[in-house]
Amino acid sequence: MVQKVTEVVGTSTQGFAKAAENAVTTAAKTLRNLRWFRVTELEGRVENQKTIEYHATVKIYFDLEDGK
Repeated sequence: MVQKVTEVVGTSTQGFAKAAENAVTTAAKTLRNLRWFRVTELEGRVENQKTIEYHATVKIYFDLEDGK
């Protein structure tokens, strides 16, 4: 088995966990055989002294198809 890794950034106004979930859910729409993910970075956007958006950088690991 061989796996490939792709990195995506999910966003949410509801928190870091939701941002990571959005990243995986969106990637799953175009990638197959997703196996696991790792959150590598958390960031947020602030306006008027308030957090308005959460960002989660996520590495997603998926199996490559054999092609046989």
